[in-house]
Amino acid sequence: MWGKNKRKKLQEKAMKTAHFDTLISSKTQIEGDLQFSGGLHIDGLVKGAIRAEEDSEAVVRISDIGEIDGDVIAPHIIVNGTVHGDVYASKHIELAENASIKGNVYYHLIEMAMGAEVNGSLVHHKEPVSISQRDEVPESPAEQVSLKAITKEQPGPVSKAVKANVGDANANSTRVASASTCSSGTNS
Repeated sequence: MWGKNKRKKLQEKAMKTAHFDTLISSKTQIEGDLQFSGGLHIDGLVKGAIRAEEDSEAVVRISDIGEIDGDVIAPHIIVNGTVHGDVYASKHIELAENASIKGNVYYHLIEMAMGAEVNGSLVHHKEPVSISQRDEVPESPAEQVSLKAITKEQPGPVSKAVKANVGDANANSTRVASASTCSSGTNS
């Protein structure tokens, strides 16, 4: 239902190419840009951009101990580690529970596990974008959103107050939550 068959076909196709030809081990640090095809598994540190070959079904997987300081550009991306930079998944991205991205995420299809963290914008593309087109896609500014929810004051301890602000696409998202538990007194 709701495109599950299409999504399933894309995932199956990605898993067929999920043979990882290249491994960057946890004891490896690479400085400079990386271009690859096939599968790339990262346990180490890469300081530079990672880019898949154009018109490939490449998969990059960043493990829970992997770290990237730069942009990641590939059709299929699996993140369970840390990325300091923008992530461009032209077809599918999976953010596992330990994923931490400090940058914007551009995607066509996304899966996000509980615990995954994105400090930046999520930008959806209705159609898959080729890797070469990623520079041509204009970034639409995000709307300024301000939410405020205040409960009616009740006798007893402090009432709840929650405020969330989301900045524009060029600024980091900010979320502030201030809440204390309300004691439940007698119902009136």
